[in-house]
Amino acid sequence: CQLGDEELVDWQDHTFIRLDKQKKGPGERGAPLTDADRSPSCYTGYGYNYCASDRISVTRSVNDIRHPECATEKYLRKLPTVSVIFPFYNEHLQTLLRSVHSIVNRSPKELLKEVLLVDDTSQYPNLHGPLDEYIQKEFTKVRVIRAQKREGLIRARLLGAREAKGEVLIFLDSHIEANYNWLPPLLDPIARDWKTVTCPMIDVVDTDHFGYRQQDLGARGAFDWAFNYKRLPRLRSDQKTPTKPFENPVMAGGLFAIHKEWFWKLGGYDPGLEVWGGEQYEISFKIWQCGGRILDAPCSRVGHVFKKFNSAGGAFNLLKNYKRVAEVWMDEYKPFLYKGLGAGGLDVGDLTEQHALREQLQCKPFKWFLKNVAFDLEKYYPSVPPQSFAKGPITSLGCDKCLQGEKFSMHPQIRPSLVRCQTNPVPGSQQMHLGWKREIRIANEDWGCLDLAGHVGASVLLYGCHSAGSTQQWKYDLDKKQIVHHDTRACLEVNSDCQLVRTARCDDTSAFQQWDFAWKNETAIRKLWNYSGSIFDVIS
Repeated sequence: CQLGDEELVDWQDHTFIRLDKQKKGPGERGAPLTDADRSPSCYTGYGYNYCASDRISVTRSVNDIRHPECATEKYLRKLPTVSVIFPFYNEHLQTLLRSVHSIVNRSPKELLKEVLLVDDTSQYPNLHGPLDEYIQKEFTKVRVIRAQKREGLIRARLLGAREAKGEVLIFLDSHIEANYNWLPPLLDPIARDWKTVTCPMIDVVDTDHFGYRQQDLGARGAFDWAFNYKRLPRLRSDQKTPTKPFENPVMAGGLFAIHKEWFWKLGGYDPGLEVWGGEQYEISFKIWQCGGRILDAPCSRVGHVFKKFNSAGGAFNLLKNYKRVAEVWMDEYKPFLYKGLGAGGLDVGDLTEQHALREQLQCKPFKWFLKNVAFDLEKYYPSVPPQSFAKGPITSLGCDKCLQGEKFSMHPQIRPSLVRCQTNPVPGSQQMHLGWKREIRIANEDWGCLDLAGHVGASVLLYGCHSAGSTQQWKYDLDKKQIVHHDTRACLEVNSDCQLVRTARCDDTSAFQQWDFAWKNETAIRKLWNYSGSIFDVIS
């Protein structure tokens, strides 16, 4: 197959994939360890279940969860070489080695120039001598770079980038597993345009049992005005070609490929950013505003362990990083961020070099980014959020008690409860909002939203607030006092003993389906009930 003078070829190692899928043992083919020990000690120091990880081979096979058409995709024969950079600090050794093996084993040898492990002054003994001995014995293209002092994730990446010899830099976290043929889909767009940056689809390696599963079919990265990472739906035009790369306003974080010359032309990361946090916004904004673009590559998939906790960084450093990014790249929109963060008066240090870089590269204004790249951000995450339809405690008229929620965690089995109405309930919250996205959120979006992803009669859960689909959308019937779920048309109900909050078929005579908000915008609520247009038309 020819593309002009460039030949397109099948880069897959079919023999390796076939043999890999024949492996047997714990966790092979991405299977979960259902009998894994989940005692608290198995998570200490790592934020994931290292007891499960220890039982799985460092060269385990994964389940091929790519779109079926990815198996027939062809890419340019002439692709650039890569340096894969793994920063790590006190990582679990078995998990780190599995990350490295997955890259070495599932990358075409002629494309993989090197793998660089950047040790940010780890304290665990097995990450020194034993790690060095293992690498010397098992690998020829892997080397360790050790920082002289604690640098943090961002500057550790810079340290690795300065040492890199490949034409393209690929930054990855140190607790990942690459899927089959992950590399060519990332490199092909860069080979065609050196200012293109590519990201893989990020799958999930389960924190508890290390099962490998697909997260979803992809979405476009975004943010709200407190710099919480959010996602926008893929465009309909992109959905028609599920294997083709699509434009992404903001990358998710530390998994991406960039031409080395383009990375340094952009100044790399701002070295004034501390530890971690905000760097994905800085690199994303400067890529787009300074003449490049970001693409997500659906046929490149990398599994990632999402930790239960990450104690590094701290709130002060995070706020400082956010404000440094905003001061340089967000122009007249930065006050909206500062209002959401409460960071307006924070001193973030000298930004002379960052402003000079923007001027030198003649980068576009942030308004251009919002209009041309993240053009639907305001629709989903407006800089000035509309007022809630209703807010305050929600009282069950059948039980004379209030709905109360706990803060959402990564375990989505937390249910709202019904308790005695209180002014300042502890440890949960009775402060509810029927928000402008039709969600019922607890306290604020960080706490979570009422979610019903099941059938009529299913229990209502607390889940992270999102805008994907309509499982978290509700309406309030002022006359019948009923809270109605968008998807199922079922009503929010409490059972007769006033304990379980669930949904049921709407019954106008049941007091257990009647609720009242402490405050309501009755005019907006009535307009919303039968309205299907823009939510802003209802609010205004």
